[in-house]
Amino acid sequence: MFKKIESIEEIRKIIASNEFTFVYFTQPNCSVCHGLKPQVESKLKEFEHEMTFIEVDAVEVPQVSGEFAVMTAPVILLFVEGKEYMRKARFIPVQELYHDVKKIIEGMTSARSIERV
Repeated sequence: MFKKIESIEEIRKIIASNEFTFVYFTQPNCSVCHGLKPQVESKLKEFEHEMTFIEVDAVEVPQVSGEFAVMTAPVILLFVEGKEYMRKARFIPVQELYHDVKKIIEGMTSARSIERV
């Protein structure tokens, strides 16, 4: 589900070209990161058609620290139309994450429906 991204340019391009982009920032020695990722994948699987999921190793792509203010791991960012809509870091309750993501996607989807009327 998560596509591993290895350059800051590719991250920017993906965020700019997708309506919903879910970014999972991790680090190699982060046990929380490795334990949380499968839970996130399982819980958010229903959104894989609406959203692009990417994973970024903050050690391999150190520029993310400055550009996205990633100072710990894991950090989860959700971008909507290129803008940061949600940020969660370190200990992330998966059920809360699910509800927040669902609310954002449903809100944006219904806003588009209203605009068409």
